[in-house]
Amino acid sequence: MNIGLYFGSFNPVHNGHLIIANYIANYTSLNQVWFVVSPQSPFKHEASLINENHRKHLIDLAIEGEKKLRTSNIEFKLPKPSYTVETLLYLNEKYPQHAFSIILGSDSFQNIRKWKNADYLLENYSLYIYERPGFKIEPEMLNDRITVLKAPLLQISSTRIREMIKQKKSIRYLVPDIVKEEIENQQYYG
Repeated sequence: MNIGLYFGSFNPVHNGHLIIANYIANYTSLNQVWFVVSPQSPFKHEASLINENHRKHLIDLAIEGEKKLRTSNIEFKLPKPSYTVETLLYLNEKYPQHAFSIILGSDSFQNIRKWKNADYLLENYSLYIYERPGFKIEPEMLNDRITVLKAPLLQISSTRIREMIKQKKSIRYLVPDIVKEEIENQQYYG
């Protein structure tokens, strides 16, 4: 099975994440897209994150019933911070029957050289890159393992959603209703 790994903090997951994952699951040769919840990214400060199990639970609620989307807590078992290359090596060992690819935005792709073992990743894994405004992929950056997609994008950020919650503003329409209800019921980010 061909599986695309969509790495992120998802703090919280929002409709922008879901639209990208759904688009990639339906308009590429991937059989599934896995949301890989990162307990701690080497590029993000841990203090702003709610517990990784809560973040995974919110995604599970959001994608319930979707056959091509699922969540993964694989990085919960690995050393922190989470490095993509280590996660992929672990997944390849655990699931040798699957082929894994990386899903990322063009903003992240422009920083890929800063990732641990970037050359190894670029030589051994396919990349599905969704273009973000202001982060154009130049032709010289491409190779036969890279697919650039024009996925529909929403200008939503998890950071902005957390700010809105703190300011007691409505986040309706930015996240699925079930995610909104769970955030309110559990008082996440309040």
